[in-house]
Amino acid sequence: MTMTLTSTASAGTTLRASAAEKGRYFGAAVATNKLSDNTYVTVLNREFNSVVAENEMKWDATESQQGRFSYTGGDRLVSHAQANGMSVRGHALLWHQQQPGWAQNMSGSALRSAAINHVTQVATHFRGKIYAWDVVNEAFADGGGGGRRDSNLQRTGNDWIEAAFRAARAADPGAKLCYNDYNTDGVNAKSTGIYNMVRDFKSRGVPIDCVGFQSHLGTSLASDYQANLQRFADLGVDVQITELDVMGGGNQASIFGSVTRACMNVSRCTGITVWGVRDCDSWRGSDNALLFDCSGNKKAAYTNVLNALNAGPGITPSPTTPGPTTPAPTTPPPTTPPPTTPPPTTPPPTTPPPTTPPPTTPPPGGCSASVSLNSWTGGFVATVKVTAGSGGTSGWNVSVTLPSGASVTNTWSATASGATGTVRFTNVEYNGRLGAGQVTEFGFQGTGSGAGLTPTCAAS
Repeated sequence: MTMTLTSTASAGTTLRASAAEKGRYFGAAVATNKLSDNTYVTVLNREFNSVVAENEMKWDATESQQGRFSYTGGDRLVSHAQANGMSVRGHALLWHQQQPGWAQNMSGSALRSAAINHVTQVATHFRGKIYAWDVVNEAFADGGGGGRRDSNLQRTGNDWIEAAFRAARAADPGAKLCYNDYNTDGVNAKSTGIYNMVRDFKSRGVPIDCVGFQSHLGTSLASDYQANLQRFADLGVDVQITELDVMGGGNQASIFGSVTRACMNVSRCTGITVWGVRDCDSWRGSDNALLFDCSGNKKAAYTNVLNALNAGPGITPSPTTPGPTTPAPTTPPPTTPPPTTPPPTTPPPTTPPPTTPPPTTPPPGGCSASVSLNSWTGGFVATVKVTAGSGGTSGWNVSVTLPSGASVTNTWSATASGATGTVRFTNVEYNGRLGAGQVTEFGFQGTGSGAGLTPTCAAS
C-alpha cells in the first residue's frame, strides 16, 4: 500500500505536518475504546498521521477460537485512519504473549501450521490497508547471549520467523514487513543478535523490509542510539521507532528530542510511533511518559520533538513494494559491549511474566483464574489466565484484591472496575465466550506490590 502522508494543518505546526514534509510519519498507539473521548480524538487527529492498534490486531483478539476470526477492533481503527489521512502499522502477527488459550496449548507441527495460517488469514484480511506489519514481535532473549527467546513458537523450529515473513509477503505483497523488539536501543548483545538475523535474511532473500525499535526509555539514552539505527539501515532495511515513551522528569524533553534527531539523521528511519496519546493513556501509569498531559496540553517534550522534525533533514520516502534484495555487507557486526547506561526503570509493556501450565482437565463449574507476576521496585505486571469450566462461558469476571497501597494503572484484554482494593475485571468483546477447558488471558499493570494476589473467577 502507499503510505499516507497528508496533513490537515499548516506544514510544520503539528507533528504530522512536519513529519510528512520530511517524507516520514509520526504515529501513536490507539485503543479503539478511546475513540469516543473527544479530547483524545482531537489530539490524535490533529497531531498524528499514523496509528497502530495497542491490542486489537494481536492473536488473542483476532482468532480467539481456532479458525474463527474477528476483526471488529482492527477494522474500526483502519476506518478511522482512512477517514483522517493516516497510515496504519499492524501489530503484531506472531508473538509469544497474548496468544489465545487454544494456541498456548499447542506445540510442534500443529502450532506451526496454526501460526502460519494465522499470519496468512490476518494479513490477507487487511491486504492493501497496512503500511507495515510487525510480523514477529520480541523473539530474542534479554541478557548477554544475543540468542532467541525460548517460547512455544521457537520450539516449533528455528526457522519459524523466516516462515512467518514468507507467509506475510505472500498474503500482502505491498506491506512493509518488520521485526520488532525492545531493549535494543544501543549496540548490545540483543540488538546484535537481531542484526545478525536480519543480515542473514537479506543474504538469503528472506523478505524483511524493516526493523522496529520499541524505545521504552528511562532517564537516559544510549550514546550509540543513532549509530545502532544506522547499522541496521546499512543492511538495506528501513528502521522505525515503534513504541516510544520516556520517563517523565528533567530529562524527558531532551531524550524525546534526541530520539527524533537520531531518526531524522538516518535516511532510512521512516517514522516514529509513541505508545499512546496522552499521559493518562499510557501503560506506564504515573511515569507521565508521553507528549501530552491528560487534558491534551502540549508538554515541553512536544516542543522538542516538533523542533527536531522541523530541523530536518528530509528524505525521499522509500518504495512501498519490496525491491531487490540488498546483499549483506562483508564486514562483521560490531562487537562493542553493551552500553553501561541503565535500562528503563519500568519494563516494556510486552515484557513476559512467568508462564504457568494450563490445567490438564477443565475445572468444575464456571471458570477458574490463576495469576503470574513480573515485579520490580514500585510496580508490577500481572497476567491472569482464565480457564473455562466444564460448562464453558458466555462471559466472565475476575475479582482481585490488591495489597494496601497498590493500584491498577492500566489493563488490557479486559475492562477494570475500580483501581484499588478489590478490583473486578470483565471480559471484552472477543474473549468472553470460551468452550469447556478453553483458556484466555488478560493483564494489568499496577503500582506498589502485587504480592499475594489470589484471583477468583465467576462465569456467566
